[in-house]
Amino acid sequence: MFHPALFKGSNVVITGAGRGIGLEIARQFLDCGAHVLLHGGREPRGAIPEFLETALAEARAHVVHADFLTPDGIAALARQTDSLFEQVDVLINNAGTMVGRFPAGELTDAQYETVVRLNQTSVVEVTRALLPFLQRAPHAAIVNTVSISARTGGSPGSAIYSATKAFVTTYSKALARELAPDGIRVNCVSPGTIDTDFHQRYSSPEKLEATRKSIPLQRLGTAEDCAPAYLFLASNALSGYVTGQVLEINGGQLIC
Repeated sequence: MFHPALFKGSNVVITGAGRGIGLEIARQFLDCGAHVLLHGGREPRGAIPEFLETALAEARAHVVHADFLTPDGIAALARQTDSLFEQVDVLINNAGTMVGRFPAGELTDAQYETVVRLNQTSVVEVTRALLPFLQRAPHAAIVNTVSISARTGGSPGSAIYSATKAFVTTYSKALARELAPDGIRVNCVSPGTIDTDFHQRYSSPEKLEATRKSIPLQRLGTAEDCAPAYLFLASNALSGYVTGQVLEINGGQLIC
């Protein structure tokens, strides 16, 4: 899709890259020549896909497993980054999940803190930890994953998840202004309803079918639909004058 040398020589760190959108982002960066550090979540899950096995064998990819709910999780990612890269050209903050659907009146403190920690605090802490590496790159880019629910409020039980994604949206715009003097661009990709195991866990088949019918393109999105947006926003050649923006990938869902 993109030129195979688009990111040749670039160092890319991707959080939440063990599956779904994050894993597809990693695949496409590797296809374009990047050297990629994938955060694969708390622990390994199942078989490693063939493209990643090849990239690992060729030392073009590296995987770190770290639990962002623990005090040492982000520090482990930073240590691995430091051991591999002198600079980071692209940071993709993709880690996060809904955790569960929690009605407002039943939400516990522990549930609230978990959702906020995974979706909001981790973005702040990863960015802070890797900022010195980004500042060493001549044209660094940060791309943060948000969600259509940051604008719509989401569906019942996802209020805190939606609010954390709205936080990341505003945080990203503020960062774009603050980091512009360093030549660091900051943007967001906002997926709509994407057919990954995220929705298999948190949405019923009936709900997904109703959503599909409401989307102008008449289908749910895929990880392959989303990943090119990250590469576009990460590339200085393609989007060097774009910062502080949110790119919506939803098949027209927002215009309904």
